[in-house]
Amino acid sequence: MIADTFIRRPVTAIVVSIVILMLGVLSIINLPISQYPEISPPTVNISTTYNGADAQTVEETVTTPIETQVNGTPGMAYMQSNSTSSGQSSITATYNVGADVTSGALDIQNRVGIANPSLPVDVRNLGIVTRKRNPSILMLVAIFSPHGTHAVTFLDNFTNIFIKISLLRL
Repeated sequence: MIADTFIRRPVTAIVVSIVILMLGVLSIINLPISQYPEISPPTVNISTTYNGADAQTVEETVTTPIETQVNGTPGMAYMQSNSTSSGQSSITATYNVGADVTSGALDIQNRVGIANPSLPVDVRNLGIVTRKRNPSILMLVAIFSPHGTHAVTFLDNFTNIFIKISLLRL
């Protein structure tokens, strides 16, 4: 019955479709973002640099003391670490979905401060960076030289100096 009406009167079908589409667009625009559920668990990343050290030295002198202090932070589900032969150490603390990652990052930063005196002087001088992160990809940026006039190293340097800092502010 209703299908016959829309078949015989295509203009009416188009108008009804446009009205439904407009109502849907208005509904999506007015939905608050805070109502969307978090899908991926939030994380806090701790990164350090120990110049001239191999992976085992970084693991023993930097990563392990920090892990010892950070372990057991309230709301944390698990921790993952990586020490490289270039002297880099990265520890990622993953929180339960819905946990307050802001207070968790502050708690981790306080615990890293407790571990700070037991770290090598080179690591303390270069600093320990603690950042809260959401592992969901929000944006992907690709930088290239259209005519091949710039090398990859130039583009990397340009991106790190000008673009990365601006994007981190957002």
